[in-house]
Amino acid sequence: MEYNYREVEQKWRQFWEENTTFKTEINHSKPKYYVMDMFPYPSGAGLHVGHPLGYIASDIIARYKRLKGFNVLHPMGFDSFGLPAEQYAIQTGQHPAITTEENIATYIRQLKQIGFSYDWSREIRTSDPNYYKWTQWIFMQLFNHYYDKDANKSLKISDLVVNFAKSGNKGINAVCDEDTENFTAEEWNEMGEYKQQTLLLKYRLTYPDESVVNWCPGLKAVLANDEIKDGVSERGGFPVEQRKMKQWAMRITAYADRLIDGLNEVDWSDSMKDQQRNWIGRSTGASVRFAVDTILDKENTPPFIEVFTTRVDTIYGVSFMVIAPELESVPFLTTPEQKEAVEEYVKWVASRTELDRMSEVKKVSGVFTGSYVVNPFNDEKVPIYLADYVLAGYGTGAVMGVPSGDQRDWNFAKHFNLPIVPILDAQKEMDVQADNTKEGKYINSGIIDGLNYKEATKVLTQFLEEKAIGKGKIQYRLRNAVFSRQRYWGEPVPVYFKDGLPYLIEESELPLTLPVIDKYLPTDMGEPPLGRAEGWKYKGEHEYELSTMPGWAGSSWYWYRYMDAQNDTEFASQESINYWKAVDLYIGGSEHATGHLLYSRFWNKFLKDLGLVPEEEFAKKLINQGMIQGRSNFVYRVKSSVGEGKNPIFVSFGLKSQYDVTDIHVDVNIVNNDILDTSAFKAWREDFANAEFILEDGKYICGVEIEKMSKSKYNVVNPDILVDKVGADTLRLYEMFLGPLEQAKPWNTNGIDGSFRFIKKAWRLFYDDLGTFKLKDETPTPAELKVLHTAIKKVEEDLERYSFNTVVSTLMICVNDLGSLKCSKKAILQELVILMSPYTPHIAEELWTILGNEAGTISYANFPKFNPSYLVEANFEYPISINGKVRANISFPTDALPADIEAGVLANEIVQKWLEGKAPKKVIVVLKRIVNVVP
Repeated sequence: MEYNYREVEQKWRQFWEENTTFKTEINHSKPKYYVMDMFPYPSGAGLHVGHPLGYIASDIIARYKRLKGFNVLHPMGFDSFGLPAEQYAIQTGQHPAITTEENIATYIRQLKQIGFSYDWSREIRTSDPNYYKWTQWIFMQLFNHYYDKDANKSLKISDLVVNFAKSGNKGINAVCDEDTENFTAEEWNEMGEYKQQTLLLKYRLTYPDESVVNWCPGLKAVLANDEIKDGVSERGGFPVEQRKMKQWAMRITAYADRLIDGLNEVDWSDSMKDQQRNWIGRSTGASVRFAVDTILDKENTPPFIEVFTTRVDTIYGVSFMVIAPELESVPFLTTPEQKEAVEEYVKWVASRTELDRMSEVKKVSGVFTGSYVVNPFNDEKVPIYLADYVLAGYGTGAVMGVPSGDQRDWNFAKHFNLPIVPILDAQKEMDVQADNTKEGKYINSGIIDGLNYKEATKVLTQFLEEKAIGKGKIQYRLRNAVFSRQRYWGEPVPVYFKDGLPYLIEESELPLTLPVIDKYLPTDMGEPPLGRAEGWKYKGEHEYELSTMPGWAGSSWYWYRYMDAQNDTEFASQESINYWKAVDLYIGGSEHATGHLLYSRFWNKFLKDLGLVPEEEFAKKLINQGMIQGRSNFVYRVKSSVGEGKNPIFVSFGLKSQYDVTDIHVDVNIVNNDILDTSAFKAWREDFANAEFILEDGKYICGVEIEKMSKSKYNVVNPDILVDKVGADTLRLYEMFLGPLEQAKPWNTNGIDGSFRFIKKAWRLFYDDLGTFKLKDETPTPAELKVLHTAIKKVEEDLERYSFNTVVSTLMICVNDLGSLKCSKKAILQELVILMSPYTPHIAEELWTILGNEAGTISYANFPKFNPSYLVEANFEYPISINGKVRANISFPTDALPADIEAGVLANEIVQKWLEGKAPKKVIVVLKRIVNVVP
């Protein structure tokens, strides 16, 4: 009987849905296991075969853990706020909610047909007001808290206000803006509300700030660095420019130390941890103030420029100062003679993204401002330059140039003909390159001449602090996170403005929902789209915040909502949170290292500070799945066949060198084993309807290239097609068989046939070619038990270490070996079906019921127990070496003694023949290895 995968898979998907097979409740009698995927943004294109890779892996673990007796939480939802739906709304006028709803329906259909064991009763959508009510609520808690360094946690702003009223901010060791001034209790109490609230913004964990952002005029949005490629937006390819803008910010820097230290607590890859550590960039050094030499504008020229350096020992080697071109002080540090050159340079830098500026290492650019600062250690004048590699948002926006010890500074000094001063007697070849050694004794270095690195650093730091011109300091590369988008389709910020200051709406007024607007574009005055909402004011009087939250807001806490998705009184109940605690296994892409994964850790730590969650880290184990790359196919159009009235001519791959051709991507779905379906090709595009072909042996052979899977390359393979063609179990099996989960791998549909054959072989263990059921209730043979228990051992070991591809190989070997043994024993096949079920759940469910079990119970069956005794061999076949050559093979019991083995060997006819009846000089028995006979 042929296996009808379409009928079987539809049957069991319907059964799971109707019986809510995977619905999960709190169950204290079982250990819990929480496995979660990074939830997808529901794009209009739906899933391609690369998307389910991580979902299949997580589902295998979820099913495996249920078999091991765990109470498994395995949910799915949608990160449903996003730019694509809004761009479509701008183009068509259709509300983003409608587009999003349609896209989610497609995703759910596709996910269900692949057989994932999600608890769909817990589905969440970040664009659902019932969900983002709690995103807004968390924002409000952040607004109402500050970070106390002594407590090393966030505390209530209301407590801070009480302390201010009693003793000012003296003795308050809190994270705040660097320009926060000291004040007494009397001064605080004399302040009006406006001044008090303005001052509190310097402490709040979220606050409005003016910052330089990546502004994309084409998308009318602020973009994160990872949303920009080669100076243009990743989506749409629009130019991106640097612009100062009023934005909400999150004081993530308050958690910098805990974010670094917490990485020691989680089982994440070393590369992921390194990415986060480098992004946070904790550095120990000193801040130094360089007095500005010439005050060009008494009111606006800064009296000093402050830098942070990790090498204060190089201070005597400073020969120039570089500041960020976007600093507000630039015009007031620029002399009239340099004004034109400076303005031109500033304009050029504004056209470059931060990523471009940070990654440029070969090209040197900059401009002299005409002004100088004074080195506080030797009173020498130091010229001030602008350069694109210094960013206003990093540190102080200023860097001291020490060309003898830093290669970029050396390149800059050489380019602008600036002095290169040696500062250590161990420095070498400074005419060729910089030498950043810390070895040797200092020279040309004033008060530290003759000292070593450790001694010099101590002396210099002490000097800075005694003269009040600097101090020892720990600094971070991490900046406070921008928390605004000038778009419509996002969470409204629950804030209104009174006298220009932000105030929270009441918690009882949540959710603050998106208003109706006529267009999804900024207003004529340049305000965000929410500015178009008529009469949208708080209590009809105060302006709401017109920006919406960024894309990462809703994804920074969603794992808690899965724990208690229908709760309308809190983001999740304490019972649910204390039971599920944290995600045990999280699977998703490594591209989220410095975005979602960092912000989620930040919010989780904040919620722990408030006593709302018990765990410092939200994801105990993280696996980053590799990308499935596309396998593109190409046709080759003869250039001379292009033009009005001409039929396009396409030449086969092996003949293209004979013609002048243009490579054209072709839809891989009309190509099979690199052979083009020419009829389908003509129907594919109207301009190819009359195409002519130059063939090889009657076939058109396409070219091949491995590249990113994308619609523009026509190499997207829709899983719907494969599920229809070979079944969901085959697709699941094949995706896991491609290679280790963490590695990138190319997709090749041609290879899926092997997985399909495995499914059919497994089925034939139960039915013969005539469709006769052949299961027997007999005692298994030792050989059958050995095959089964070899598989049990390997499957369990490999799943425990997340080696998904090797399990597929093990299952294939097991089925092949049982087939060779003509095994039809129920005791063997029932255990095999359980082993298969995490990978191929549909056929496993069907076979489970055929075996006489209750429908649906395989998901909660017991994983087979490995018995090592079945792998112990009763006999060992010894090679018999006579005079250095193997002349025979003789089997003996594995527990046979050397004397018994020797006697048996000497009694053997073949051995006797080679000994010619003579007694051997020596017989050496190496147990379970070999027997050597010396004549």
